[in-house]
Amino acid sequence: MRIGAALLACLLAAGCAAPPSGGGGGIVSMNPCADAMLLELVPPSRIAAISHYSQAADSTSIPLDVARRFRGNNGTAEEVIGMKPDLVIASSFTAPSTREAFARAGLKVLYIGIPPSIDASKAQVTELAAAVGAPAKGAALNARIDSAVAAARWQGPAAPTLLWIGGNLVTGGKTLLDDMLGHAGFSNQAAHYGLTHTAHLPMERVIADPPRVMLAPEGAGHDSDSRAAILRKRAIAETGLPVTQAQFPRQLVNCGGPVIPAAMQRLAAIRRSVP
Repeated sequence: MRIGAALLACLLAAGCAAPPSGGGGGIVSMNPCADAMLLELVPPSRIAAISHYSQAADSTSIPLDVARRFRGNNGTAEEVIGMKPDLVIASSFTAPSTREAFARAGLKVLYIGIPPSIDASKAQVTELAAAVGAPAKGAALNARIDSAVAAARWQGPAAPTLLWIGGNLVTGGKTLLDDMLGHAGFSNQAAHYGLTHTAHLPMERVIADPPRVMLAPEGAGHDSDSRAAILRKRAIAETGLPVTQAQFPRQLVNCGGPVIPAAMQRLAAIRRSVP
C-alpha cells in the first residue's frame, strides 16, 4: 500500500525541493506518526529531520525509500536542540527531562498522543495542520479519511476477528485499530476476551474461543517467520478451526492520519473475502 502518491511522485521528480541538510530552521519530528502526516501537509524542504522509527521496517508508516531521503533523529534533546528547528513535533510521552530541555532552549514544541479512534486521529491531523500553517491540506486529508471509511462501511453481520501486531501481541479494545475494524465489518475478538490496547494473547485461549478471522503482518522480520506465528498456523491446521487468515501489512498498524485510507481499503477487501 502506498501512502501519499502525489508526494512520492514529487520526491522522485527532478524539480522537487530536497529536504534541508542542516543549518537550522524547519520542522523536526520525533514521532513516526507525525512523520507520515507531515509528508502530506508540508513540502519536503520544510522537514529538517524525521524520527528514526520511520527509517526502520517494523515501525515505519511511510515507504522506506522515502523515509531515507530525510535526515533521521534519535530523539535526544541535545540532538534536536542542536538542529535549531522552528518547530518540534514530539510524542505526549516524551520524558519530562527532555521537555524541560526544550523549554529552556526556547523551542516551539507540539506534543501529540496516540489517537484511540478515527475521530481522534482526524482531530490530530487538524491540530498538526494548524501548527504547520496548512489547515486546508489538513481538511483535505480528513476528507479522504471520511471517504475511505464510508467506502469500507459494512452493512452485514460483524466477523469476530483478531488483529495480530507481531508474535503473541494483538490489538485490543479502545484503540484506533479497534475502531477501524468496527467500521469495516469486524468485531474485535481481543476486546471480547477483555483485552484493551496492545496485549499478549496465548494461543490456548484462541483455540478455546476462536475468532472467524485472523489478520497478521507478513514478511521476514515482521510476523510470518516468528515462532508465535508458526505455532499459530500449526494450531489452526491441526485443530481444523474454520478461521480465515489474511495479511494486514505492518505499515498499516502503526499510525492513523494518512494511513487510515489504505488501512480501510485493505480491511474492506478482506471483509469481502470472508464467507
